[in-house]
Amino acid sequence: MPTDQMLVQDRAAPKSPKQPRIRTLPTLQPNRFAEPKNLDFSTWVSDNFYRIITIFVLIATIAAVFFLYTSTNTASLLCLQSQTQHAMDSVSLPQINWNSIKPIADKTSPYANFRTEQWIVVSVSSYPSDALKQMVKLKGWQVLAIGNSRTPSDWSLKGAIFLSLDMQANLGFRVVDHLPYDSYVRKSVGYLFAIQHGAKKIFDADDRGEVIDNDLGKHFDVELVGEGARQEAILQYSHDNPNRTIVNPYIHFGQRSVWPRGLPLENVGEIGHEEFYTEVFGGKQFIQQGISNGLPDVDSVFYFTRKSGLEAFDIRLDEHAPKVALPQGIMVPLNSFNTIYHSSAFWALMLPVSVSTMASDVLRGYWGQRLLWEIGGYVVVYPPTVHRYDRIEAYPFSEEKDLHVNVGRLIKFLVSWRSNKHRLFEKILELSYAMAEEGFWTEQDLKFTASWLQDLLAVGYQQPRLMSLELDRPRATIGHGDRKDFIPQKLPSVHLAVEETGTVSSEIGNLIRWRRNFGNVVLIMFCNGPVERTALEWRLLYGRIFRTVVILSAQKHPDLAVEEGQLDQIYKQLPKIFDRFSSADGFLFLEDDTILNYWNLLQADKTKLWIADKVSMSWTTASTSGNSDWYSKQADMVKEVVRTMPVHFQVNYKEVVKSDQSPTICSSEIFYIPRHFISDFVDLVNLVGHLEIHQKVAIPMFFLSMDSPQNFDSVLSTMVYKQEQPSNNNSSSTHYSAQAPAVHPWKVSSEQEFIKLIRIMAEGDPLLMELV
Repeated sequence: MPTDQMLVQDRAAPKSPKQPRIRTLPTLQPNRFAEPKNLDFSTWVSDNFYRIITIFVLIATIAAVFFLYTSTNTASLLCLQSQTQHAMDSVSLPQINWNSIKPIADKTSPYANFRTEQWIVVSVSSYPSDALKQMVKLKGWQVLAIGNSRTPSDWSLKGAIFLSLDMQANLGFRVVDHLPYDSYVRKSVGYLFAIQHGAKKIFDADDRGEVIDNDLGKHFDVELVGEGARQEAILQYSHDNPNRTIVNPYIHFGQRSVWPRGLPLENVGEIGHEEFYTEVFGGKQFIQQGISNGLPDVDSVFYFTRKSGLEAFDIRLDEHAPKVALPQGIMVPLNSFNTIYHSSAFWALMLPVSVSTMASDVLRGYWGQRLLWEIGGYVVVYPPTVHRYDRIEAYPFSEEKDLHVNVGRLIKFLVSWRSNKHRLFEKILELSYAMAEEGFWTEQDLKFTASWLQDLLAVGYQQPRLMSLELDRPRATIGHGDRKDFIPQKLPSVHLAVEETGTVSSEIGNLIRWRRNFGNVVLIMFCNGPVERTALEWRLLYGRIFRTVVILSAQKHPDLAVEEGQLDQIYKQLPKIFDRFSSADGFLFLEDDTILNYWNLLQADKTKLWIADKVSMSWTTASTSGNSDWYSKQADMVKEVVRTMPVHFQVNYKEVVKSDQSPTICSSEIFYIPRHFISDFVDLVNLVGHLEIHQKVAIPMFFLSMDSPQNFDSVLSTMVYKQEQPSNNNSSSTHYSAQAPAVHPWKVSSEQEFIKLIRIMAEGDPLLMELV
C-alpha cells in the first residue's frame, strides 16, 4: 500500500497524548573521586546493577518496536485506533456537576484582552500557504492557526493568531489532556479560544482552500438576524420519503457521478435528482456546509477509481445552483475545512479523538446534525465557496475504515435515537455515551465530550434552549402548492477519466451491493493464529463488508480489540456478543483458517440457518463403539441436554438423530445464525449449562434442534473443504477458488501471507488490491 497520504487537514493518525517531561541536569556524586574499588566481577555487577537493568529494558523496548514495525503493515497501524472501540468491557457515564464549573479566563496569551466576533480556525503543520496568506486579508475575519508537533517552531504570519503546543497547554482547557500531539483535531483548542474571545461565527477552514472571490459572504449566510441577514425562503429536500436518511448534495450542484467523503457506499448508486423540493424560512441554518471546486471532499474509493494516471482532479460544481436545506430526518456529510458554525451550534465543533483522522470530522458532523434538531436548527449546503487544488497524492483506504464500516449504521442509529433529558448538554453527553456503547467511538470520546462541555461553560458559552422534535410529530402532507421545482445541471465529467453513463463503475457497484446485503450482519471471527500479526488485517479485509468484526482468541489483546475465548466452547460466549448488537440482522461465525468469499453469498437467505451440513468432510455422524471415551462422554452429555429440551427442540432433533450413541460432529469453522433464531440459540446454550460439550458437538446439536436441515440454506454446500492445506505455493493457489462461497483450510500467520491471500481474492473483489 502506498505510504503517501492526501492530507485533508494535516490528517496524520492520532497518537496518544504524552505529557512533556522536564529533564533535570545530573549532579556530581560526592564520592566521584573516592578511592577506586576492587574491580572483581561480582563487585562490578553490584555497583552497576541499576545501569544493567536500564540497558536491558532499553534493548527490550527497541526490539519490541522493531518487531511491531516488521509484523504490522501501515494500514493495520492506521486502523488500530478505530478498532479499539470494540474492546470496551463497560462504559460509564461521566457525572458532571453543571453548577460548579469555574470560569476559565485567558491569563497567559498575548491576546487576553482581544475580542472579535468572526473567526477562521485552521490547523497548520507547515509554513503559511498562499491560501492562508490570502485568508488573513478577508475583511472582518480573524485567522486563528493551531499548531501541532509537526509545525515549525518559528511559524508566523502577520495578521494571524498562532497557538503553539506550549501556548495551548497553558490555556487551562480540560480538552488538552485528550488531544494527540500531531493531529488536526487539536483545532478543538482553537474553537474554545475563539469562543473565549468573543466569537459569534466560526469558519472551520483548511489552510489550502482558497476562498472564492475573497468573500465568505458571497454564498454563506454570515448574518442570520439583523440588517445583514437575508430574509428569504430556502429550498429544502423533501421529507416525502420517510425511509430516506441521507443525500448526496453534489447531485444538486451538478455532479451526480461524484460523492462526498462520509456518504455510505450503499448510497453511491443513488444518482437521480429530486422529483421536487419544499421550502423552509431562513434564520436557523446554524451549520452551513460549503462545496469545494477543484478537489471536492471525496473519499478514497472515489479517488482511486475515478481518475487515471497522475492527472489532477479539477471538478467544477454549479455555483449558480440555489443553497439547499436538510429537514429533520435527513442528513448530509459535513467536513472541517469549509463549514461555518454559528454560535447556537458551537457545541457541535468537537472533533472526536478515538477514530481515524479521515473519519473524525464526518462523525462529528452526523453527531452534530442529530443534536441540532433538538434546538430546531438545520444544516444548509451552499454552492462552491472555496477552491482546493489536488496534490495528486495517494489517499489511503485504511484511514477511512471507520467511515466505510460504520457510517451507514450510524445514520440509522442517530435518526432513531431519542432522549428525555431536559437540557441540551445533558442530551449531548447521553448521545456520546450511547455512541460509545454502540462502538461508533470509544469511551475516550465520551470523556472528551465531558471535558469539552465543561470547557464551553467555563469560557462563558450559553447552551441553547431545547425545541420540540419535529420527527416525533405527524408530518404534514406536501401539497401541490408546497412543491418547488429545481432541475440540477449535468456538468461535464470528462475529467473524471470515465464515461458518464449514469452508473458507477462495476467494482464500486459490487462493493455497494455487498455492503448493502451484509451491512447489518456481525462477523464473529476466532483467530487460532498470531493475532498480533493478523487481527487488524482481518478487520481491514472483512470490515468493508460487515457491520463490524468481533475477533476472539485464546488470549486477550485489549490494544488490538481482541477478546478472550476458548474455541472448544466458544458457543457459550456468543450470547454476550448477541446482546451487544441487538439490532443486527444476524451473526456469521468464522475461524481464521477458513476464507470467506463474500461475493458468492448474495443469494443466500439471511433469514435461514447456514452451516456446512452437506459437506461430508465437515459434517459426520460418529459412533461411540470402537471410538475413544471422549465420544462416549460427549454422547452422554448430548443425551442429557436433549432430555431437558422443550418439546419443539426435542422433536426437531429426534427427527434427524435416531441414535443417542451416534452424536453428530461438525467442524463448525463457519456458520450463520439469523436474528429470529438468536433466542433459540441462547436457550440451548443455557440448557448446556456447566456441561463441557465440545463446540464441534454442540453446534450441530443446536442447529438440528432449532430447525430441520431441509430448511437450512445450502449456500455453503459448494465450499472448498480439504483436511489439510497443500504445502507448496502452486498447489495452494490451485486449492483456492474464487467461485466457492468459502475455502478451508487456509493459513494466514503473517503480513506476507495476508498480502498473498488478498491478491488471490482480488479475482472476486478487484478493489482488494487497493489494500496492498
